[in-house]
Amino acid sequence: MPATATASEPLIRLGFFLGVLLLMAVWEALTPRRPQTVGRLLRWPNNLALVVLNTLAVRLVFPLAGVGMALVAQAHGWGLFHLVALPAWLTIPAAVLLLDLTIYAQHVTFHAVPVLWRLHRMHHADLEFDVTTGLRFHPVEILLSMVIKLAAVAILGAAPIAVLVFEVVLNVTSMFNHGNVRLPGALDRMVRFVVVTPDMHRVHHSIVRRETDSNFGFNVPWWDRLFGTYHAQPAAGHDHMTIGIERFRDVRELWLDRMLLQPLRADPPVSGQRTNAP
Repeated sequence: MPATATASEPLIRLGFFLGVLLLMAVWEALTPRRPQTVGRLLRWPNNLALVVLNTLAVRLVFPLAGVGMALVAQAHGWGLFHLVALPAWLTIPAAVLLLDLTIYAQHVTFHAVPVLWRLHRMHHADLEFDVTTGLRFHPVEILLSMVIKLAAVAILGAAPIAVLVFEVVLNVTSMFNHGNVRLPGALDRMVRFVVVTPDMHRVHHSIVRRETDSNFGFNVPWWDRLFGTYHAQPAAGHDHMTIGIERFRDVRELWLDRMLLQPLRADPPVSGQRTNAP
């Protein structure tokens, strides 16, 4: 990976982030999939404030980002792809897919382990489902995710360009598949064989537990189909399903201070609905 590309990595990622965020916001305004009862004026400033906090937390805690770790691994010959001589046209897409599989496994684990679910549930506690929901993660979860990602990059010996492609694609697809946008049914059925669509991922944000614990993929839908976690449609239908978690239904819970403190707040399990218990 050229030094100039490495130096401009933050600008590349920021450019894609802002461009896709704007595109999805316009798309949501033109063809919304569901009407929203909680407006953007409350949700968006708080969700986007989390993005700022998470970015600062990562920059303060980790001297290396994913691409930086890939460069270190490359310099020292660390990782699987440095042990075998394979062409770049094979190792780059393989690394992207294996990193995506890692994120899928992490996501399943954060649902299955109670203490991790306490962190991750903040993402699910949004009362609406739109592009900013895809950016709404607790800072501690983001830091743990960075540890997992850096370890995966080092173990794989992923090329810096593969890590950059993965980072950009993950960010773009997360905003896309959380979008409150309408795709024609036939198009959605075709696209979801290759990329996770909003209708596919919306099921994952259902209040119904068996639906919440499905459709874990962010980029490609193949892992859900392969490991039996795929759920095609919500039982109540997309127009009538309830988004979120039973415990956190008050709009005050959408404020930044409540979101940050949410992992410290316990609640009794509710049968059939997603609260604390996995």
